[in-house]
Amino acid sequence: MIPAPFSYRRADSVAEALDLASEFGDDAKFLAGGHSLLPLMKLRLALPEVLIDLGPVRELSYIRAEDGHIAIGALTRHHDLEHSEVMARSVPLLAHAAGQVGDPQVRHRGTIGGSLAHSDPASDLPATVLALDATLVARGPAGSREIPAAEFFQGLFETVLEPDELLTEIRVPVPGPDAAGWSFQKFTKRAIDWAIVGGRGAGPRGRPGEHGGHAGAGGRGGARAGRRGSARRSRRARRGRHEPGRRHQRQSGLS
Repeated sequence: MIPAPFSYRRADSVAEALDLASEFGDDAKFLAGGHSLLPLMKLRLALPEVLIDLGPVRELSYIRAEDGHIAIGALTRHHDLEHSEVMARSVPLLAHAAGQVGDPQVRHRGTIGGSLAHSDPASDLPATVLALDATLVARGPAGSREIPAAEFFQGLFETVLEPDELLTEIRVPVPGPDAAGWSFQKFTKRAIDWAIVGGRGAGPRGRPGEHGGHAGAGGRGGARAGRRGSARRSRRARRGRHEPGRRHQRQSGLS
């Protein structure tokens, strides 16, 4: 339960964090709340030679209502999401899901970006942003890029983030006036446990015979997302994949 030796670097801005990531390459990992990465390091399942601490980077901690969506900084803590009036009014599903993460200690330290970049299908937030059709923003040496949530997660502990990229923002569409509601379901042995199986859904009101909306599912068996179209449209679904032997190869981003 003792991690391997590593060096510690502290970043005070996004620019400094990206410079450090470029300097150390694959040997470095970003550290946000630490509730995902540090347990793996103690088990020696993750062996970064350099930790880049993002704690002082306050520019990535915010919740803002913008044109048609809610912009959330990647270092926004679960507790802040849970108790945000903006989230409760505009995206209550995500506010509720943040309140289901771990226990109060975890929610006061853990961040939304760390949870998403960790890409554990049994955690609460990946399936939630899939159900909400969110867009994730990553920044690297070549600039920023927008990634649909359905394309961000590649499998167990895998995302499309490159080692020198940092997840900076999550953009969640504000449901329109035809939104009917949402549901969050999670089955666990104890309230603070990882989900054995879980599901989240959000969708609009429709005419008789039509069904629309988004759904996300997670749990120890994997994660998947899909959109169920109306009777006039074909069904579309995206499924995560688990490739043996690649369990911890792509944990860049935040942890």
